[in-house]
Amino acid sequence: MSKKIIYALFNDDEVVLDVCKELVSKGVFVRDVYSPFPIHGLDPVIGIKKTRLGIMSFIYGMMGVTLALTGMYYMMIYDWPMIIGGKPNFTFIENLPAFIPVTFEFGVLCAAHLMAITFLIRSKVLPFSKARNPFPETTNDHFAVEIREEDNHGVNMDDVLEILKNKGAVKIEQK
Repeated sequence: MSKKIIYALFNDDEVVLDVCKELVSKGVFVRDVYSPFPIHGLDPVIGIKKTRLGIMSFIYGMMGVTLALTGMYYMMIYDWPMIIGGKPNFTFIENLPAFIPVTFEFGVLCAAHLMAITFLIRSKVLPFSKARNPFPETTNDHFAVEIREEDNHGVNMDDVLEILKNKGAVKIEQK
């Protein structure tokens, strides 16, 4: 099995979007696009699934809310009931309105931190990990399209190279 990889470097995001649309319309599977910023409309063209990070954010927020309410119940009602403003704390429900601001803030704190950690793990961009970007220029002002021969059975790779050249690729590299 051949493991030929084609990288085409472009200097315009609109051109990259057009190239990907043309390649996909001809049955070519585009493995990835390296870009210094998100290209609007590229995800559905190359078939990237919608992220579930929002769902995880909600779950993490609810974990934070639960942890905050449990902690405040234990500390303020069960373990060491305090008399604040002349009002004794005997029940959780009577004091719940006073706990809401802290609960909200702790929920947001947990959601933000755990979502960032989840994003770093899923994207494999943890601190001290090796960069997987084939061209350093794609972190500044260029865009790279990655096409693998192993993903495109029955596709003539010479035609793919011709499309990339005709669309104005700045550089084409085969590995």
